Formats: sequence, C-alpha cells, structure tokens
Amino acid sequence: MRSISQRELRNDNAAIMRAVEAGESFTVTRRGVPVARVTPVPESDLRRVRPASPGHDVAALPRVTAATPSTEHLEDLRGDR
Repeated sequence: MRSISQRELRNDNAAIMRAVEAGESFTVTRRGVPVARVTPVPESDLRRVRPASPGHDVAALPRVTAATPSTEHLEDLRGDR
C-alpha cells in the first residue's frame, strides 16, 4: 500500500482514482500522520447497489396557480429602489 500526502491526493486526484480502479490502495497522510485509506470497492459490494427505482410522474401532478402573480410579490419586496 503506497502512502500519499493529502496535498498529493488533492493535486493528482484523477491519476490516483485511475490507480484505485486498477486495484491499487493508498494511505493518505496529513503532516506524515496516516488519516485515511483509499481502496477499491470489492466487486461483492458493487452488486449490492440497486438500480434507481422509477420515481413519481411529476408531470401527472396537478398544476398549482397562485392567487397573486409573482411579479407583484417581487415588486413589493424590491420596494422603493
């Protein structure tokens, strides 16, 4: 497991993520003290992620109309500019 600094993780994020995808693991340090590990997610964990379920059909909801147009509210909020 390779050790990298927090600054290196920030500056070389894309390269480090590609290495993690390839199976490499990293220990992230801050001022030389280990604070985190970046490791690939095991295949078994990836299978637990379920696909997004179909949501509600927002287009089917009834339209709501305001009693007062929003332009009047905005003019009231702006006051005397």
